[in-house]
Amino acid sequence: MTISVSSTDLPAAGAPHPTGLDGTVPGGANQDGTVRYVNIGGLELEAGGFLPDVTLAYESWGTLNEDGSNAILVQHALTGSTHVTRGAGDEEGWWEQFAGPGAPADTDRFFVVSINILGGCYGSTGPSSAAPDGKPWGSRFPLVTLRDSTLAEARLADRLGISSWHAVVGGSMGGARALEWAVTFPERVRRCGVISVGARSTAEQIAFAQAQTLAIRQDRHFNGGDYYGGPEPVEGLALARRIAHITYRSAYELDFRFGRNAQAAEEPLQADALAGRGRYQVESYLDHQGSKLVRRFDANSYIALTEALMSHDVTRGRGTLKETLARASADFFVAAVETDRLYFPAQSLELAEALPGDVDVHMIDSPIGHDGFLTEIGQLNAQLRAHLLN
Repeated sequence: MTISVSSTDLPAAGAPHPTGLDGTVPGGANQDGTVRYVNIGGLELEAGGFLPDVTLAYESWGTLNEDGSNAILVQHALTGSTHVTRGAGDEEGWWEQFAGPGAPADTDRFFVVSINILGGCYGSTGPSSAAPDGKPWGSRFPLVTLRDSTLAEARLADRLGISSWHAVVGGSMGGARALEWAVTFPERVRRCGVISVGARSTAEQIAFAQAQTLAIRQDRHFNGGDYYGGPEPVEGLALARRIAHITYRSAYELDFRFGRNAQAAEEPLQADALAGRGRYQVESYLDHQGSKLVRRFDANSYIALTEALMSHDVTRGRGTLKETLARASADFFVAAVETDRLYFPAQSLELAEALPGDVDVHMIDSPIGHDGFLTEIGQLNAQLRAHLLN
């Protein structure tokens, strides 16, 4: 069976170009981490917008069994891609400790799927994609919420022959996406892993996000979001990444790694500092993080996905948190990083306490802060295996 692929929804010029454009449904075939594209049709959006022709990019690993019951959906975070683990190539995935041969999401046993979120720039329809008039959506791209992305992903699951997920798991924004899946489609999620995120974005998290989107919007090349074909707002995007990365790492880690040390031979203490000066090592580190992102990510997608995360509130229109979570029937796995200063462990505790039954919060012991959900998830391998195999 072949799914139609719209070439207008493939990555725009200058955007990342994954390989593997056959768009075929896997069926019982073994999949190897090749990016594929599926057109799911038009989509009415929660805030009133409409996307007439939506394509989602995904990767998969392992073999889907005959009844489609062994599928695990792994949700990426804000600037993540679908490349969770190694596949046809040797490129390392972003969650190798969690997914792959012998990992908790064992690709020798499970059919593991990762979908590029709607609004992204790794193959799914987003601001850099072509609108019906053939031009990039740009400033015309509508607000997409995490609830919208869940509806879109459900259509893709239908195309893949997956009526229910063995598990949906993610960290940070990926965890928020997993939670939305469990509440929106309770009959389709048997296990749900919500890691390093709470039930809603708090005022502080929205404040950090606003500073990032404003950094991009105020870039001289942003042009209201219609910068395609001209200079891109790379300075604003790099600044947004700097702001974000400070929240991803702990104060302890930054001080331990960099302290007040100068970068190489640069001199931070200069009489003409207002005109420019040498950098501290921590400044050089943030510059590096900003430069890395602008080489692989679209600024409009950064805004679109940040806005989606700002909208995160699983209770919206559903009642209290307990009433909302009572809709879910999944077996929940909740985890947090002890030093996280973006999504505090208290938010994970609030979520667990509101869930039906007795749900523990598994703590990742890492000094680095929020990013510990990526780098130290292996600490919870035994618990995750037990959760996925029970």
